Amino acid sequence: MFAEERYRVISSLVMTDGRVTVAGLSAHFGITKETVRRDLALLENDGVLRRVHGGAIGGAGATTNEPSLTSRSSRHAAEKKRIALAALALVPDRGAVVLDAGSTTGALAEALLEEPRTGLAVITHCVPIAAVMTAAGLSVELVGGRVRALTSAAVGSSTLAQLGRLRADIAFIGANGLSADFGLSTPDLDEAAVKTAIIRASRRAVLVADSSKFDQETLVSFARLEDIDALITDRTPHDALAAALADAGVEVIVA
Repeated sequence: MFAEERYRVISSLVMTDGRVTVAGLSAHFGITKETVRRDLALLENDGVLRRVHGGAIGGAGATTNEPSLTSRSSRHAAEKKRIALAALALVPDRGAVVLDAGSTTGALAEALLEEPRTGLAVITHCVPIAAVMTAAGLSVELVGGRVRALTSAAVGSSTLAQLGRLRADIAFIGANGLSADFGLSTPDLDEAAVKTAIIRASRRAVLVADSSKFDQETLVSFARLEDIDALITDRTPHDALAAALADAGVEVIVA
């Protein structure tokens, strides 16, 4: 069983039974107790549960729960890679592109290393993305500011001021939630302000988000569906979200 499947099973068990034990999960999956503890630590970091002595209990879900960049990078990795490859087709050979901070935009940055555009300028406020692309010899403009440890992204007034002076050809945006009524959302006020500024600083905005974000609402809405031009994802949205995206004129690209 893959790690992603274990995470889903553990989450389901916690929701159903209210508690899981390290010993029980070790026997259930046939894995070491140390592996179980690592799984529980990751799920606690994502707000799914709360670790206690010998196991874990259910954790109250909150719109302010925000997984770390490292944690998110290990989630839905295959889907994010497919999304990144589909997004690569929209990256121009010349001009300027903005990459938002996030694990899916990070996957796009890695894809760009395989198919670099020599006439392209990459703008980002994400320190890891800037480092990777600079090391590969690509043209990178790092937007500065106060760096949040959780996301390794610059935020704050200076970040917003720098973005306000830009007009890029296309921006690729990440989100923690996507819903018909609340639009695009993220748990942090400062991150939300930067995402809004990135959309305003670009002629075209593309949301790159796997289907686990569908119908999710986190604390701060930073854009309406009408504010984005396209959604690149791994599964076709359904019901209210699909209708809202169509009404907003958002192109949906399934990778």
